[in-house]
Amino acid sequence: MSHAGPGTEPSDAELMRRVASGDREAFSTVYCRHHASIFRFARLMTGSNAMAEDIVQEVFLALMRQGSRYAPERALLSTYLFGIARHQTRRRLARERRFVGFGDEDCRSHEPVAPGSVADEVIRECELQRLRRAIVALPSRYREAVILCDLQNLAYAEAAATLGCAIGTIRSRLHRGRQLLADKMQRHGSSLAASASRMRCAV
Repeated sequence: MSHAGPGTEPSDAELMRRVASGDREAFSTVYCRHHASIFRFARLMTGSNAMAEDIVQEVFLALMRQGSRYAPERALLSTYLFGIARHQTRRRLARERRFVGFGDEDCRSHEPVAPGSVADEVIRECELQRLRRAIVALPSRYREAVILCDLQNLAYAEAAATLGCAIGTIRSRLHRGRQLLADKMQRHGSSLAASASRMRCAV
């Protein structure tokens, strides 16, 4: 069995071998490495911080209990975790039968302001709120593709593996999802490209 050398980070596959044998420190490293991206995915899928936190907990509880099922030759660990998160998210939303929207701040048009000012930060946050709400409002098949490819920067092959569909399906869903988002953002006078770029760092 190979191990990471001095000064190098262990791979996900190595960590999961240790997790399967009951190594709690390895599990903690996996959690620290991946929990933020799983939280962002769940948050954008549900529109709720509280639901996202619950889903993260369920994902890593499942990983702790069933870590021996992970096969690194079949999928990246991130792909495997997104798959669990997707299942948990859909199950949770089906049970709740509702979405919890992001904030209700009044984010209508503002007068131009100097970059870096407090007002500029308020406008930036309003644009992010609009984009989050627009993403949550997308049909789930488009929402998943946009979140995974545009906001989590997964390759098409990884996203397809996560969603259990063909790469061509991912491409078509992403194209349609982007169109729907662009329409929603344009109605509010916001730039989709600018907002999405900021959101990759802010969500």
